[in-house]
Amino acid sequence: MQLRAVIFDLDGTLVDSLGDIADAMNHALTHHGLPAHPEAAYLRFVGEGVKELVRRAVPAGREEMHAPVLATWRGYYDAHLLDRTRPYPGIPAMLTALGETGARLAVLSNKSDVFVKRLVSQLLPGVAFDAVYGERPGMPRKPDPTAALALAAELGVLPGACGFVGDTSVDMDTARAAGMYGVGVTWGFRSHELEAHGARAVSTTAEELLAALRDARP
Repeated sequence: MQLRAVIFDLDGTLVDSLGDIADAMNHALTHHGLPAHPEAAYLRFVGEGVKELVRRAVPAGREEMHAPVLATWRGYYDAHLLDRTRPYPGIPAMLTALGETGARLAVLSNKSDVFVKRLVSQLLPGVAFDAVYGERPGMPRKPDPTAALALAAELGVLPGACGFVGDTSVDMDTARAAGMYGVGVTWGFRSHELEAHGARAVSTTAEELLAALRDARP
């Protein structure tokens, strides 16, 4: 059986957004008199939603700053969403070729839903995604499988016939918990975690990813 649908993580998988996320958080931190972080530190901070990003970026013992930092980050990020963020090399062509196989395509991210939809529409306008979702009220974040399973149901595809592609342990844990075929990519934020968290395949280029998804046998 071939994959009938593929769900993709966004940040670190389809688009390189680390610079804009880091710039926005460092702006928020310094605005509130808190220390900024090197951009590389955000490789460890991202992936589990913006509230967790804030918790990791704000110094311990300054929990009263979480809400104001989050508000400032949102405003700055909203205005600078596309300053540096771009699709990874080969991603648009890979998505187009995968769609031509008949597989249904979707995005599921822990980033706020409004930002996910804007990034996908602006950076991947030619891709025929069937569904694009970020973090939404009442829907648990990855690695909880609830959102992934609801998305598979919306696509009309059984979880076992669905691929799940991402760059961190959060994504591979989601795939495993949902009973989906997890494929990791190494160009993102935390590739060292992938195999230990159950990746069925690991790809180093968009071309390898396309082949891995085409050849997958769940």
